[in-house]
Amino acid sequence: MSPINSQLPNPKLKVPWESQIKNILLGVGNPLHSDDGVGPYVAQHFKADDWLSIDCATSPENFTGVVKKYQPEHLVIVDAADMNLPTGCIKRINQDMIRDISFDTHTLPLSVIMDYLKRYVQKEIIFIAIQPGDLSDSQKLSKSVNEAATKTIELLKSGEVFNMPLHSSP
Repeated sequence: MSPINSQLPNPKLKVPWESQIKNILLGVGNPLHSDDGVGPYVAQHFKADDWLSIDCATSPENFTGVVKKYQPEHLVIVDAADMNLPTGCIKRINQDMIRDISFDTHTLPLSVIMDYLKRYVQKEIIFIAIQPGDLSDSQKLSKSVNEAATKTIELLKSGEVFNMPLHSSP
């Protein structure tokens, strides 16, 4: 599957759907390490009219130009993160706490990327962390994380993701 569900247009062409993008979802993680692939899984399976959903795999920094171009109202980042919680727990994490959470697969820390992108996002950047359980060499999500991915997609579609309370401890 292409990293970007809705193919980005040629920058010289004006495509009708392009003006409809209000929000961007970045799914981050390594789909070759079981539950670490939950971010890309969510990005690949989430579709909504006013959203651009991007599977960033392990290099979200490669998609900062897309955020700069569209300057969305909201940027939502979904990734697996070790929060010392039961497998499949979904939490909205305060950007200041991201430095204290364990991520294994990123080229550049998400906190650095988020600090850079906040000037291009009109309202807010929302970081959704899902507690992984299995990080073995597999392309299959565990049952708990698969259920969490489905719930995250529902939260995105309903808009509830914008009202999730912040998780207050790492």
